[in-house]
Amino acid sequence: MERLTGLDASFLYLETPKQHMHVAMAAVLDPAGMPGGYSFEKIQRLIASKVPLIPPLRRRLVEVPFALHHPIWIDDPNFDIIHHVRRVACPAPGTEKEFGAMCGRITSTPLDRSRPLWELWVVEGLEGGKFALVAKVHHAAVDGQTGAGLLIHFFSLTPDAPEPPPPPPIPKERIPTDGEMVEEAIKERLRQPAAMWKLARKTFENVSQIVQTTREHPEESKGAIPMTAPRCPWNGSLTAKRNAAMSRLPLSGIKEIKNAFGCTVNDVILAIASGTLRRYLEHRGELPETSLIACCPISVSPTKKSRGANHVSAMFTSLATNEPDPAVRLRAIQESTRGAKQIHKAIGADMLQNWAEFAAPSTFHLAMRFYASTKLAEKHPPFHNLVISNVPGPPFPIYMAGAEVKAIYPLGPVMEGAGLNLTVMSYRGNVDFGFMVAADLVPDVWDMAGAVRPAFEELLASAAEVTVQAAAGK
Repeated sequence: MERLTGLDASFLYLETPKQHMHVAMAAVLDPAGMPGGYSFEKIQRLIASKVPLIPPLRRRLVEVPFALHHPIWIDDPNFDIIHHVRRVACPAPGTEKEFGAMCGRITSTPLDRSRPLWELWVVEGLEGGKFALVAKVHHAAVDGQTGAGLLIHFFSLTPDAPEPPPPPPIPKERIPTDGEMVEEAIKERLRQPAAMWKLARKTFENVSQIVQTTREHPEESKGAIPMTAPRCPWNGSLTAKRNAAMSRLPLSGIKEIKNAFGCTVNDVILAIASGTLRRYLEHRGELPETSLIACCPISVSPTKKSRGANHVSAMFTSLATNEPDPAVRLRAIQESTRGAKQIHKAIGADMLQNWAEFAAPSTFHLAMRFYASTKLAEKHPPFHNLVISNVPGPPFPIYMAGAEVKAIYPLGPVMEGAGLNLTVMSYRGNVDFGFMVAADLVPDVWDMAGAVRPAFEELLASAAEVTVQAAAGK
């Protein structure tokens, strides 16, 4: 039994019927190497054998009476794999577009909170005889990086892994009584005022330092500011419908750009995203005069005292979409991310996690419902235009029951007011781009995904020019 941290629980409170707080991952597999051929039953048996070894997949929520505190996790005494592993056929002809639409359908419904918060869909009928796994896990149970690591448990490094043994039984755990939960919640809440005062003082000191530094050295303050983003087609209120699209680039080319400009891989990813969105919006005649702003989750290294599944913070950065020259755009992004990291460091990597601990469950949840139902996201400047995440993946091939994984597309959640999430994951010398969108706000998501390659190629051409100039000593 374990209480959710404030940050983990916040993802439950943020959830509404139209804002689903699960993260997803779509893996495309080739069954050619499966002993005896493809079988859904083989996949289901393998997954069932691993679940008892992975606590986040066997635990369910227990709500505290009167929402006095964050919920607790317990091992589900009634766990049944049939509720979590599903089988579905992709509509013909099974191209990426049909598969993206299927991913959108799967992610358009919330997870059942009476069971462990995950589902894994086996999608059959992809072109070329392939099949796919679409995993859906609630953000309360995993963040992007730990989620990717968690799902790796289902895969092996060789195609000839032995058939798994029957799964061990999940241990029975006593569910605490309502009285016990209320008593413990009250004890913990009574200890919070002193901690809140200490945190408030630290936050004030850190923010004051940032304000002072900004006034004294404005040239060093390059990070973006929330609620200064221009409005884009996808910055509106959500419906429940989702859609997804994918794209793939070679990691070698991204590293070539990185080396030429002396920046980070993440800067290059942001620049590719910038070029992609600029092209998409220009084609629609809707490119804002000011730059788009991205919210970029940052993984925070947990300490020995850290609890919970989510160890993340966030920074805000300009995408310089108002700059037509790709080289100048990348330089501007590089400066903005450098400034954003300085601001993030000054505030404190664990500030978000610490404040989330004091979230009042009922108040937080009701406020989010009110915000969504009144469509307030359409009545103020966007906090940011989109979320962009970069998750490292394995550089070597992985397999499931003998089937080789060909591609891995991460799909993050969209938020009220920002119906676009772009998550990127490296795998086997490639970088896979996963676009998750609110379908009613971005009806042409494949046009957006189609702009990834041209955005990459113009940066690659700029990198070649920079390299030539450097060799010539200019």
